[in-house]
Amino acid sequence: MTQTRTPRTEPTARIVRYAERASGDIRVGVLVGGTVRPLPGLTRLADLLALPLKEIRARVEDPDGRAADEQDIVLLPPGDGRMEVWASGVTYERSREARVEESSQATVYEQVYDAERPELFLKSVPWRVVTDREPIGIRGDSAIDVPEPELAVVVNAHAEIVGYTVCNDVSSRQIEGDNPLYLPQAKIYAGSCALAPGIRPAWELPDAHDLDITLSIDRRGTALWSGATSTRRLRRRIESLVTWLFREEHFPHGAVLATGTGLVPDLDITLRPGDVVRIGITGVGSLTNPVVEGKGAMEWLLHATDSVLSRENVRSRENVLSRENVR
Repeated sequence: MTQTRTPRTEPTARIVRYAERASGDIRVGVLVGGTVRPLPGLTRLADLLALPLKEIRARVEDPDGRAADEQDIVLLPPGDGRMEVWASGVTYERSREARVEESSQATVYEQVYDAERPELFLKSVPWRVVTDREPIGIRGDSAIDVPEPELAVVVNAHAEIVGYTVCNDVSSRQIEGDNPLYLPQAKIYAGSCALAPGIRPAWELPDAHDLDITLSIDRRGTALWSGATSTRRLRRRIESLVTWLFREEHFPHGAVLATGTGLVPDLDITLRPGDVVRIGITGVGSLTNPVVEGKGAMEWLLHATDSVLSRENVRSRENVLSRENVR
């Protein structure tokens, strides 16, 4: 009798930026199956993204630094140096519908959905970005705030796609709906941008236009809202969005570009402090963040760039608060 062998699945690799718990030293490495190996000579993700894709791939596929266990490191947001986080708007039909529903200038969104030129805007600089288990923020002067789950593409200085991660493009629907010119205030503030710490290498992902995306919002341990979509519904090609981003701009340390959302809750749903937002993208990763409100609740970011301990303290505190809200 012939036995059928189950094919072995290779552990998924992620490019990560992390700090060693013992020394506090920040490094860039490759995380596979609970073990991370540093990329020698690199302490910043920005330095990796300054390289051509061919060299990046060679380094990522053959890390030769001393291995460390995942429990001995602190994963950090995937951004440093002169990197920037940008975002695309109205790239899914659902996003167009939601913007039309909320806006006093509905035709603006209908026009940009069909236009050749996409909507692109600066979302964040690295020091304002939060990552998994860290709080996202909602504005204290907004009545309707929502998470926006998005596939984010990581691009090097040469406009080559290096990999993908998960983005939560938190937004004030009320402020943007009042007037499209208020978009920077609705989109760009401390706590409005979360990125999963791991970057899935582009050469390991067969098709970025065939990925399932899920979103759930939990309140006091109960599902408030959930939904699912797919990058198959993305109207624009990711490569085209990258081309437009680099068309008249330089990114010497690369960039992260969120590709827009296809999941927007109804207008009667808004985030509140204590909620927990969970996002998953097949083959890319996941992102979980508790919600806080107001400028003061995100003040810890002012000191987090050079203090890994402060990030750990915030993660522990917010996890405790989230558990308390379940009771």
